[in-house]
Amino acid sequence: MASSIHEMLRANCKCDDVAKCVLGLKNLDLIAYKKLFEHGPMTAEELGDILHRERSTAYRSLQNLIAVGLVYRETKSIQIGGYYYEYVAIPPEQFKQMLKQNITDWYNKMNKLLDNFEQELLESVSESVSD
Repeated sequence: MASSIHEMLRANCKCDDVAKCVLGLKNLDLIAYKKLFEHGPMTAEELGDILHRERSTAYRSLQNLIAVGLVYRETKSIQIGGYYYEYVAIPPEQFKQMLKQNITDWYNKMNKLLDNFEQELLESVSESVSD
């Protein structure tokens, strides 16, 4: 994956690359999201089996996906007592809108920062010269 915006603009990026960059996800996180959406709600153990990974590895990916809002968990009761969690992926359309909103927010923030670019640049030069 490209390490800068300049590289990303020149590279042949795919949607997965954008999602990983914008949300800070790993490749396994995206695969986990896709499998979860494809197969429907499931436990971390079931996802681990599908991914051919340990439950703890699947759980770490689920936690990353929950943190960025791509997955949520539901508590399910067991009739004989107790409970377990099932994880649910949001629909791809919501995922796309989330990415677009993040990109728009980032763009607006960068534009606002650039409004004072010359002043801040000259201030940082004068500060480093006086040190």
